[in-house]
Amino acid sequence: MSNKKEIRIALIGTGLMGRTHSNGYKRIGDFFPELEYRPVLKAVCSRNEEKVRAFAEQWGYESIETDWRKIIERDDIDAIDICTPNDTHAEIAIAAAAAGKMILCEKPLARTLEEAKTMVDAIEKAGVQNTVWYNYRRVPAVTLAKQIVDSGKLGRIFHYRANFLQDWTINPDVPQGGAATWRLDVDAAGSGVTGDLLAHCIDTAMWINGGIKDVSAVTETFIKERVHSDSGEVKKVGIDDACIFHCHFDNGSLGLFESTRYARGHKALYTFEINGEHASIRWDLHDLNRLEFFDHSDESIVRGWRSILVTDSDQPYMKRWWIPGTSIGYEHSFIHQAADFFESLQTGEPCRPTFKDAYETQKVCEAVLDSAASKSWKDTGVTWEG
Repeated sequence: MSNKKEIRIALIGTGLMGRTHSNGYKRIGDFFPELEYRPVLKAVCSRNEEKVRAFAEQWGYESIETDWRKIIERDDIDAIDICTPNDTHAEIAIAAAAAGKMILCEKPLARTLEEAKTMVDAIEKAGVQNTVWYNYRRVPAVTLAKQIVDSGKLGRIFHYRANFLQDWTINPDVPQGGAATWRLDVDAAGSGVTGDLLAHCIDTAMWINGGIKDVSAVTETFIKERVHSDSGEVKKVGIDDACIFHCHFDNGSLGLFESTRYARGHKALYTFEINGEHASIRWDLHDLNRLEFFDHSDESIVRGWRSILVTDSDQPYMKRWWIPGTSIGYEHSFIHQAADFFESLQTGEPCRPTFKDAYETQKVCEAVLDSAASKSWKDTGVTWEG
């Protein structure tokens, strides 16, 4: 019989992220067997009883609830995993913290900076372990990029540029609101591509390159009205369909960020490139196991971009998986974050990004939206530690 300490998980929300998180928990024991803690899929919650029952059966949750408040009240739950639309993050997290539960929350932390601050205050008052699922940090090639920058191989950083491009909302008949398209409803989402896509880019950028000081942004909503799926009424669209901003980092480098859901031909193109005085690196989600590296110190006759296949056991996370030369996928980033969270319970260290870290990302998102609305530069107020 296992002598591991059980952490009883309650998942709230059964959409895509509920699936990725559940898969993460289920694989920890197989690939991180040395961890002292073991996740137990104790309960899953969603408003639709038929759907949540099917989800529980598929993923192996022991029980179901249709009211998240009942989940919070249960004594047999240690950790709450929030996978719901953005408008419910704050209320659930604050209640969970007051009940002394550990909390894992999907990104972005909240709809607004004010909401995010209430969540950070609740976490700090309760002193509970917490993390936010900015999973791209845990892609091995992205983690390697951070290690290379931290090593000083690039020298002084001059430029950081990133984009996140999709095309799924070009059709004007796509509704706003409801279970499938809540990301287009400003009341549920808080913002459009800024909070949904650029938040990923911002978290990764500050993790690798340090805090963002100030921003200048433009946004656009291409389709001004859409049918709301709940009421059937045609309503004004309040989210940003596209956003471009540039910025200064604390280290003096310049940043350029772009995101849109109107880039025909792109389903999820997330890339970043970093240019330093000695070398450059770049990464592309479509080829997520590769990191490209340019080193100016190479002899001129062989100088050029090299492609590093990140599959060797001495590269981040890869000793957990297969043989060199064989790849892993998107889902593994969630397994890695889940494992890191359980390791943090052993060490007592925070599992970054924490709510406090995600609050700093929220500051940048808010400054971006404020800048676009006012057509002016905005300071972010970021104090980056994550």
